[in-house]
Amino acid sequence: MTAGPAPLPLPASGRETQGHRIRRAARWVLAPITGGAIFVALWWALTDSVHPGGFIGRFSFLHTLAALRGLVLEREIWPHVAASLRRITAGLVLSIAVGLPLGCAVGALPLFAAVTAPVFQFIRMVSPLSWTPLAIMVFGVGDAPVLFLLVVAGVWPIVLATSSAVASLDGRLVTVGRVLGGGSWEIARTIVWPAVRPQILTGIRVSIGVAWVILVPAEMLGVDSGLGYFILSTRDRLAYSDLMAAIVIVGVLGFALDTLARAALADRIRAG
Repeated sequence: MTAGPAPLPLPASGRETQGHRIRRAARWVLAPITGGAIFVALWWALTDSVHPGGFIGRFSFLHTLAALRGLVLEREIWPHVAASLRRITAGLVLSIAVGLPLGCAVGALPLFAAVTAPVFQFIRMVSPLSWTPLAIMVFGVGDAPVLFLLVVAGVWPIVLATSSAVASLDGRLVTVGRVLGGGSWEIARTIVWPAVRPQILTGIRVSIGVAWVILVPAEMLGVDSGLGYFILSTRDRLAYSDLMAAIVIVGVLGFALDTLARAALADRIRAG
C-alpha cells in the first residue's frame, strides 16, 4: 500500500485553521491529479508525438481515448465488465470461506500450524497461474477453473492475516470475559472479533488486489466473456486501440475496487 502525502504541520497553537484545512485539502486533491497528468503527458509524448505513424502509434493516448469512448457508449464492454466483477466477487467469497477458518486453526492450534506450515508455504510460493493447466484438466472450461485460480491467489492473504491476528490475541482478555460470566458467543462477539478484525479486514483488502491481478490472465483461458477474454480478442483482431482501452478499464476498475474496499473496511476498523 502506498502512503499518501505527509500531512502539513499544525500551527504553533495546535489548532487547525481554516486556511490550513483548505491547503491540506488542495494538496490531497492536486497531488494525484498532477501525477495523473504527468503520466498522460508521457503517454502522449511517447506515442502520439514521437511515433505517430509507427507501430507504437497504434497504442496512442488519443486513439485509446476514442476507443474507450466507443466501447463505453456502444456498451460493447459492459457484459465483459459484469462477468469479471461477478467472478471476482465469487472468488472473494470463496477465499473468505476457506481462509477464515483455516487462518483461525493455524493461529489457535500451534501443532496444526507446525504440521501444515511446510505445505502451506510451498503452495503459497507457487504462482497461481502455474496451476492453470491442472485447473483446466480437472474443472474443464468455464468459470470453475477461473474461480479456482482466484481462490488459490486470494486465500493466502486472508489466512496469514487471520492466523497472525488470532495468534497475537491476548488470552487474558478471554479469561476476563469468562470471569465476568460471558458465554462463548458473547466473548467471541465482544472481545475476540474486535481484537482480530483490523488485521483480518486488511487481509481481505490485500486479497481483493491479488485476485484482481490474477483475474485478467485467468480469463484468457477457457471462457468467452470477461475483460481478460476481451483483451485476448482485441489482440487477435489487431484492434490495438481497443486493447489499450480495455487495459485502462482494468486499471480503473482495480483502483475503484481498492478504494471502495479501503473506505468500507477503514470505517469498520474505526467502528471497532
